[in-house]
Amino acid sequence: MNRIDKKFQELRDQDTRAFMPYLCAGDPNPELTSKLLLTLVEAGADLIELGVPFSDPIADGPTIQRASERALTHNISLQQILEIVASIRPETDIPIAIMSYYNPIFRMGEAAFCKAAQAAGVDGLIVPDLPPEQAKPLLEVAPKYNLATIFLVAPTSPPERMQLIASVSTGFIYCVSVTGVTGARAMLSNEIAPMIAELRKHTDKPISVGFGVSTSEQATQVAQVADGVIVGSAIVNVVEEHIDDEAKLLAAVKQFASNLAEGVKA
Repeated sequence: MNRIDKKFQELRDQDTRAFMPYLCAGDPNPELTSKLLLTLVEAGADLIELGVPFSDPIADGPTIQRASERALTHNISLQQILEIVASIRPETDIPIAIMSYYNPIFRMGEAAFCKAAQAAGVDGLIVPDLPPEQAKPLLEVAPKYNLATIFLVAPTSPPERMQLIASVSTGFIYCVSVTGVTGARAMLSNEIAPMIAELRKHTDKPISVGFGVSTSEQATQVAQVADGVIVGSAIVNVVEEHIDDEAKLLAAVKQFASNLAEGVKA
């Protein structure tokens, strides 16, 4: 088992859920990313998704699009992002999943990327624009480097597609709570519970819910039906609000993330 498998097994044994925050690597600058990662660990994160900024983030809403734009002004590369992960490994063993569109991985080469990712201490891969039918090269290589391959289920996914996604996903299954792009939302979708119930008919693998969760109360609601709660845009919003003051930024992210972690554990 890699770190993701071990973490979910540990949480299941404790009858609790995973708090899974997201960061866009390089936002607001590459130097701050490692500090933000360690801040999220201190705040109670169980697993962290580290996003690779991309020029055409089709699955992301305005908040993460702006974060990607800020990161790309620093010309941050996939290799630099892996170096950031490696730099914090002496200080934390938290599971880290890289969330990247397929183009940067394809350009590096699946085998070269997976080898470098494992060496850096990455545990899983989320590629939102790569459907399982076209993922054979990655699915063949990733297990050789003990990397989980995490695919997305949407509210529009029929049962047979859920079964396919469940069969190729390792680590956990990413359940998209709404049809559309990422972004904090005032209310949770009423599709979450039925979608998870259907998905559980096809798998006993951990299921984590993302897209739209933005408050501690919403995190508590999702944790009642899912194994993990993913929060991205709401955290990136906090980064954006304090972008000119590093100390305030880190303190605000820690406080906000701590409240979300408490909501998940409630």
